[in-house]
Amino acid sequence: MKVFDKDELARYDGKEGRPAYIAYLGKVYDFSNIHEAEHGDHYGHPFGIDLTDDIDDAPHDDNLVFMFPVVGIYKG
Repeated sequence: MKVFDKDELARYDGKEGRPAYIAYLGKVYDFSNIHEAEHGDHYGHPFGIDLTDDIDDAPHDDNLVFMFPVVGIYKG
């Protein structure tokens, strides 16, 4: 499985047709298939970053994150 650091993850920001990935609890998830991915953020939270500390601000719990494919390990 691919290992991502902060700089590598930042390349997957969903902008200009790039995949939209986020890190959460040490894993990297592919959010490319959601509508907001083409805009580079989801309700003010950009793609290409670790959202572990921000999930508490979301209107959903982290079970939603676990529904997306894992594409790697995050080693920030």
